[in-house]
Amino acid sequence: MPSHWNAVRLMRVASINDDALPESTDPTFQMDYVDIGSVSLDKGIQQTQQYPFSASPSRARRLVREGDIIVSTVRTYLKAIASISSPPDNLVVSTGFAVVRPGSGLLSGFARYALQSTEFVDEVISRSTGVSYPAINASDLARILLRIPPSEEQSAIAAFLDRETAKIDALIAEQEKLIALLVEKRQATISHAVTKGLDPHVPMKDSGVPWLGEVPAHWQSLQLGRLCAKVSDGPHFSPSYVEEGGVMFLSARNIRADGWSLSDAKFVSEDDYEEFCKRVVPEVGDVLYTKGGTTGIARVVDLDFPFQVWVHVAVLKLHKDMALPHYVAYALNSIGCYEQSQLFTRGATNQDLGLSRMIRIFMPLPPISEQSKIVDFLDSAVAEIDGLRQHGLQAIDLLRERRSALITAAVTGQIDVRGAVRAEVA
Repeated sequence: MPSHWNAVRLMRVASINDDALPESTDPTFQMDYVDIGSVSLDKGIQQTQQYPFSASPSRARRLVREGDIIVSTVRTYLKAIASISSPPDNLVVSTGFAVVRPGSGLLSGFARYALQSTEFVDEVISRSTGVSYPAINASDLARILLRIPPSEEQSAIAAFLDRETAKIDALIAEQEKLIALLVEKRQATISHAVTKGLDPHVPMKDSGVPWLGEVPAHWQSLQLGRLCAKVSDGPHFSPSYVEEGGVMFLSARNIRADGWSLSDAKFVSEDDYEEFCKRVVPEVGDVLYTKGGTTGIARVVDLDFPFQVWVHVAVLKLHKDMALPHYVAYALNSIGCYEQSQLFTRGATNQDLGLSRMIRIFMPLPPISEQSKIVDFLDSAVAEIDGLRQHGLQAIDLLRERRSALITAAVTGQIDVRGAVRAEVA
């Protein structure tokens, strides 16, 4: 730390949780509510939810104002930290946040970066207690040391980081646009192949299904249920998850059209698996289809170890003499079938694509030999698109690392930015 800087505990230069909504608040008061899941370290507050006070979550109580910084004190591994800028008068945040209000000796512009630094975030996480739901007390948060330069230098650092992080954020935004275009291209490529085929000169006919349009004249248009020997969802029970060992238990969020997302998969005990989880046993070659949460996503089982699925996932066991699993998965992920799945989904908050509705989804069906050629084509085309998307994601990760490293270096005195700011002004 530069010799003219001071190491000061957060409580000496800021107050925490100054204002809260009283329980006597008018029940009709309309609030914009921010929960932990709506905040990220690099993007800040991404969305709000509207509630009248009478129907708001019990955690919707913290009041904020211009210049505050909110720091998540629960599930601290999420690193949900954001500065408050031009807030509406009715903005309310969860009590899962500590609202840090800079005081004498700490400028808000500098504080917003100091509390995003790797040094501060790592200290918050290291002081948290609890395994599955780590949390830190506001009083422990207040005792974390900050490196505080003189006010003039705080201003210079904030100005430097405003400028440099804006450049990095713009590059990230460009990569995100590219990735969004690749996602659209992926779905369009799949949709064209499974509804029009690979021969551009083949005679076409009206499928009779508005979501599918014209299909090759020799294809069929069948409902999903016709292709399945068995359709079942996961076991209907409330499992007790175990921290180690056991059998993997997948939910809808673990299943993606472009791969598995198993980093947060849960596990149930061997005893629970044997007693409750034999309603249906997913096997290699079955198709998993999400029917709750994010509905309408299909994935072929290629996991070579025992696992089970939650009730919000359907297991499709196909008549494989009629339909290849990978073709069915591609077709279900096409635009036409996905749109049908959304029309059959019920519920505003807890969405559900019921089994009896799911099997009514129409899909185009070519002969088995043609299904195989389409699968081969799409495997190659999709792999190329996914490779480009992965490069874009890696570029974003590197840019975010650069952003984080730059912030940390500036607010801890590892780099002197005063000259850079003067040069920019000149």
